[in-house]
Amino acid sequence: MTPASSSGNGGARPYPGGMARSKPTDSPAPAGKAGRAPGSGGRSRGATAAGATASGAAGKPAKRAKAPKLGKDGQPKVGRIAKLRKNVGMMKQAYSLTYKNDRKLPWLMLIAFVVVFGVVELIGILLSAPLFTLFFALVAGLLAALIVFGRRAQGSAYRQVEGQPGAAAWVLEGMRGDWRVSSGVAGTTQLDAVHRVLGRPGVILVAEGVPSRVRPLLAQEKKKLARIVGDTPIYDITVGDDEGQVPLKKLNTHVAKLPRNLSPAEVNALARRMSALGGPKMPVPGGPLPGGKQMSVSQRQVRRR
Repeated sequence: MTPASSSGNGGARPYPGGMARSKPTDSPAPAGKAGRAPGSGGRSRGATAAGATASGAAGKPAKRAKAPKLGKDGQPKVGRIAKLRKNVGMMKQAYSLTYKNDRKLPWLMLIAFVVVFGVVELIGILLSAPLFTLFFALVAGLLAALIVFGRRAQGSAYRQVEGQPGAAAWVLEGMRGDWRVSSGVAGTTQLDAVHRVLGRPGVILVAEGVPSRVRPLLAQEKKKLARIVGDTPIYDITVGDDEGQVPLKKLNTHVAKLPRNLSPAEVNALARRMSALGGPKMPVPGGPLPGGKQMSVSQRQVRRR
């Protein structure tokens, strides 16, 4: 006879021989990594999370530094505030250098400001709007003072460099616009020099020094250029105060007034062909001003304004 399961045993299946097996009272140990002992080699949850974070960070590529924006000249762009500070610093330097040679500068600037300010404000009074024209009078007065400053600074710079070796090259390198200047492409041991300028008018050879010594240099350079530039116009200029020469203070204006014979694309193509001629053949002083190169840079910045 098969023994039946009793309700008192909770449905437990009896052992053979009539002895019933009871359920264990202790809860079983949890399975998995959490149930391992500390010495069993298992890692805690915090260590696992830290390892996952580290592995994720190691596998993620590092962010590249943002490349600076480049300007037309290929140099990194400068912020407006930094550029303004640089211009103000150059203006201060140019003013101090000009004032050393021109003690009348502050008085002339003050006179220009007062005259222009008074004229504009007088117009406002006649129109019954003096307060309305006050701002315009201030701006016009400051502009007039800056114009006087630029003129006096330019004149002072020309007086200092006139007659010194490399003065013409200094003027040419400070010109505004797309002018490709090669200083000292030919010269003599007496520091007579010929400079080559490429621009919209064509090729311009500028000589400075004794005319009898630079004339053969000009003829030699023109003959050399004619084989490369073809029908491109070639101008020759001799800097000086004699008849047929161009004064140093008028060199900038004289070159700028030459007719435009080439397009920008033709200038670039011609520059590539002329690169075979090479650069300067003789050392030309980088800054002919007595104060050094920094003075020349400051004076150029004033002249460009």
